[in-house]
Amino acid sequence: MAGYVTRTLVRKGKNLVAVTLDVCKRHYSNDVIPKITTHYSVIPRENDSRWKEVDMERVSDDADVVIVGAGPAGLSAAIKIKQLCEKSGNDLRVCVVEKGAEVGSHTLSGACIETGALEELFPDWKERGAPLHTPVTHDKFSILTANRRIPIPILPGMPMDNRGNHLVRLGNLVRWLGEQAEALGVEIYPGYAASEVLYHDDGSVKGIATNDVGIRKDGAPKDMFERGMELHSKVTIFAEGCHGSLAKTLFKQFDLRKNCQDQTYAIGIKELWEVDPANHKPGLVEHSIGWPLDMNTYGGSFIYHFDEGPLVAIGFVVALDYSNPHLWPFKEFQRFKTHPYIRKTFVGGKRISYGARALNEGGIQSLPKLSFPGGLLIGCSPGFLNVPKVKGTHNAMQTGIIAAEAIHDKLTDENMTSSTDGVFVESYEDRIKSSAVWKELMAVRNVRPSFHNPLGMYGGIAYTGLFGYLLRGKEPWTLKHAGSDSSSLRPADQCKPIDYPKPDNEISFDLLSSVALSGTNHEHDQPAHLTLRDDSIPVDRNLAVYDGPEQRFCPAGVYEYIPTESGMGMRLQINAQNCVHCKTCDIKDPSQNINWVVPEGGGGPAYNGM
Repeated sequence: MAGYVTRTLVRKGKNLVAVTLDVCKRHYSNDVIPKITTHYSVIPRENDSRWKEVDMERVSDDADVVIVGAGPAGLSAAIKIKQLCEKSGNDLRVCVVEKGAEVGSHTLSGACIETGALEELFPDWKERGAPLHTPVTHDKFSILTANRRIPIPILPGMPMDNRGNHLVRLGNLVRWLGEQAEALGVEIYPGYAASEVLYHDDGSVKGIATNDVGIRKDGAPKDMFERGMELHSKVTIFAEGCHGSLAKTLFKQFDLRKNCQDQTYAIGIKELWEVDPANHKPGLVEHSIGWPLDMNTYGGSFIYHFDEGPLVAIGFVVALDYSNPHLWPFKEFQRFKTHPYIRKTFVGGKRISYGARALNEGGIQSLPKLSFPGGLLIGCSPGFLNVPKVKGTHNAMQTGIIAAEAIHDKLTDENMTSSTDGVFVESYEDRIKSSAVWKELMAVRNVRPSFHNPLGMYGGIAYTGLFGYLLRGKEPWTLKHAGSDSSSLRPADQCKPIDYPKPDNEISFDLLSSVALSGTNHEHDQPAHLTLRDDSIPVDRNLAVYDGPEQRFCPAGVYEYIPTESGMGMRLQINAQNCVHCKTCDIKDPSQNINWVVPEGGGGPAYNGM
């Protein structure tokens, strides 16, 4: 049997040592680069004999508007289109596809929201029973040191001023929006994951296709294989949320990021607790910065007391432009909860839910072009989060409303013309730029990049206080971000390892017991949706140079390096069934080798009011 010489890494104690191996080239050997990726987006089926006799025809259906994603933005757009149709006497068919098994089951946020967009859709939202039960009654903002809390006063008009806002379990609000949308005639299809953008011959967007189901883990078709369905539309709205898998392809197809800076992201990790009633203060909002993060790592926390039983949401956000590959966002969160000031709220309580998601922090500098022939981007897909407010739901909903108005006006115009087969709604981008959303983001555009200075957090706070609060963003310059998050890591041997405390299982917990509280579930026998462009890169580069950072930046234990069968090297194992769909791996991977694609529809977390 033919052999070859290869270099690999062997862990000896705490060190990785390069060794030369004489390896037999056997397809079943784990000592050769193991086959990790079997997904059809990477491994073509055209040359696979197992697919030779499979019928690959897809059925199709037509709608006026197709919306990808039943979140706040997508549902707001759907609702507004139908409301406008009722007023104008027109009828547009609106279809929404949602990868979660239920509307709201993949939604996770703090959430403390401004209600302006909701009031625009439903001025009578209270009478309709919208699940906003907790008006904000009190605000606190702090800088934490290892043992102390330094209170910072919140003045009227500051980003952290939450007077008039409401605490909400966003998944419940999204579910309610879905009910309102269906009552207006919107068709919502949960459990259908949009996996492909379809194009007309002229290059404009034609619609989307849902993903194929019934594929074995090794990439072969099962007996119950079923081809995905095509949904064609005049206009397709992409409302996938942060770092959507289809939006990524659209950025490249239409060069939408040509005139903007790199998007920069954070990971937000959240738990929902039932606390001791003595520690419960309905309507209290708390935010903090500082410990346990160092001054050069952007991030902070939130604690929201809901008026729904003794429920408290606690979350921790870590910007993904951190440089130390040893940093572990999940463990930073667990350590944060042990702070003397934070711990006292949760002693005697019970953790009931866990989840994580990525969020956009780039602001207006990082917004791509929003409209293109046949389609639009809305909500967190392009990134309308107001970073200093730590809020994006109101802007996401507002962009959905603006998109709906532009689409309705275009499609119902008797003299409507389009230079492409997919209708190009050019006015959408102009309407966004003349909206309150644009004005809001312009005012805070320099807050996030101001933290890239020699004083880190302290310099950023000083800049925000001077220019952000006093001048309200009227400074005649726009700061730049530092670059892509994937390029920010330094080699592991240049960084200090971080010693994290062991969980006490009272306030802090281990990763796998946390993931269990997310309700995450995927069909095990399907190709991993965490695909690798090159199966050799994880060991050869990520482990060798950065000590395998995907083991740490993933908040769900999806990635782990384990010994090969011979014990002479390491290999990457992907536990795709754990994935909570946060997209952090796709964003932070220093090799940009991981490509997150949708799994079979209905898979993923099963958040209940997160």
